[in-house]
Amino acid sequence: MTSACICGVCSHLLCMTGGKDNSRNARQKRFGIDHTTGKLVLGSLHIPLPRSRIARVFTGVLLIFCGILGFLPVLGFWMIPLGFIVLSHDLPFARRWRRRFSVWWHRRNTSEG
Repeated sequence: MTSACICGVCSHLLCMTGGKDNSRNARQKRFGIDHTTGKLVLGSLHIPLPRSRIARVFTGVLLIFCGILGFLPVLGFWMIPLGFIVLSHDLPFARRWRRRFSVWWHRRNTSEG
């Protein structure tokens, strides 16, 4: 029996494919941070993160601050969750919030259909 990970942000394919590496599941859309490559994964988009912890925290805080100003023309409210994803790489409280949200989202989507 193959069980998929409920977190949605696994950095390895074994959790998503049940130990089998087939190309269809390897291209499955995910979000989060791939800890093996140090990149932010948003579906099929891979964005490199700074190697320095201070730079990652600064980037996450800046994204959240700019997201709060999302009513302005260039910025958007989409920056707030992106900032929390970046902060969850280094800060335990943000990691717990992301994990709780991922579990809630998975339960919500699986119970509807």
